[in-house]
Amino acid sequence: MKRVWLIWMLFFLTPFAGWAAEGAVEEVGESPKESGPVYVIPIRDDIMPPVLYVVRRGIKEALAADASLVVLDMETNGGRVDTTEELIEILDRFEGRKVTYVNKKAFSAGAFISVATESIYMAPGSVIGAAAPILMAPGGTGVEAMPNTMEVKMTSGISALVRANAERYGHNVDVIEAMIDKSKELNVDGQVLCEKGQILTLTNTEAGKEYGDPGKPLLSSGTVPDLSGLIRTLGLEDAELVRIDPTGTEQLGAWVNRISPILLMIGIIGLYLEFKTPGFGLPGIIGLGAFVLYFLGGYIAGLSSIGWGAVFVVGLLLLIVELLLIPGTLITGLVGAAMMLGAIIMALVDWDPTLPAYAVPNVSQFALPLRSLTQALFGALLFVLIIGRYLPETRLYRRMVSATASGMETEDALASTHHRRVGQTGEVLTALRPGGKVRFGDETLDVISQGEMIEVGATVKIIDFSGSDPVVVSI
Repeated sequence: MKRVWLIWMLFFLTPFAGWAAEGAVEEVGESPKESGPVYVIPIRDDIMPPVLYVVRRGIKEALAADASLVVLDMETNGGRVDTTEELIEILDRFEGRKVTYVNKKAFSAGAFISVATESIYMAPGSVIGAAAPILMAPGGTGVEAMPNTMEVKMTSGISALVRANAERYGHNVDVIEAMIDKSKELNVDGQVLCEKGQILTLTNTEAGKEYGDPGKPLLSSGTVPDLSGLIRTLGLEDAELVRIDPTGTEQLGAWVNRISPILLMIGIIGLYLEFKTPGFGLPGIIGLGAFVLYFLGGYIAGLSSIGWGAVFVVGLLLLIVELLLIPGTLITGLVGAAMMLGAIIMALVDWDPTLPAYAVPNVSQFALPLRSLTQALFGALLFVLIIGRYLPETRLYRRMVSATASGMETEDALASTHHRRVGQTGEVLTALRPGGKVRFGDETLDVISQGEMIEVGATVKIIDFSGSDPVVVSI
């Protein structure tokens, strides 16, 4: 929790625009730490968020264990470009040696990721390449022809990203571009290996063939029969081998984070309805349950500490104190609302374990939570505007009020009480801004004005009800 509170303080004291991750980066190509373990991280199926969570966990564990080597066990047809870019950023956090083992195939995004490691080794009969961008048909059931302008734009952007990684790790840039851009011809030592209009795909034999003087492999550093053979080839057969296996909870975390805007919207609406109705009932249970799932998803996915859930709870308690016990003080409610807002944002920020405890994540890491929060607030505001106008007039609302009153008042009794109170006068105990407390005889009630501010000691009269709240005017 110490780290959580340190970051919490920085969250409100430091402007977003000034945040930047700090830390020294070692040069690529440094000799691996021979004493550390070897981590094998699988990249299977399509490159989608569930794969991202597995890689994130593996890199964090490798960093914590001071691993000497990370091996990507690759077998994929490709996947989403945005997920690929984020995955490459995560890999970049590990400053030790990284190797890709193409176990069977590394198409499209798999090829992009492969060149973001220092070495590529391939299994017998494996292939790598065919990395040109495609446009998925609706529903993800196939591919469509991509418009020329879109194809040029996507190819240019992806090519620059992959080319930068290829140059950094010493791979043949011309080979990589021939895998992406069909307008490129690959000519090595006078041999045309890929004609214009074609997309390059290499077998393990072709990728490992040497060209030039002195000879240098086209792309692959060698063909090895299996992972054990790879470890022996790298001279780390005595190192501890740690395999990262996907878990069911990571699949759950991926699903929860995909619906995070919906969970936030349900949570906001649930708490709003709970504050508008007496007692504690179904809206509050649903709202709190949605927030629990939201924070649980971030924790399961390895994005943040569960401590941000505790920060949210403390903020909620402060907000309840402001609304129910000491209305009108403002400071308690503002602090509570700020804590809740900060916890919601920080719960989906991907922590970099290489940073010191006092550091703050990079600004770009706030994109996902801010996008989710914006969508949720827009949806909740639209819902509240509609519900505030029409719901109090419906039978459903009257039933809900009756149910959430926990049996204290039936629907008819509640309506009768409201009718009897209209016209009562009382003395203002706390300033109405517009909510506050008024004493009616021996009874003190929470009331709201019609928008105007009414000072302590003024006399007011009940003229109507908004849900369960008396509406008063000054007399």
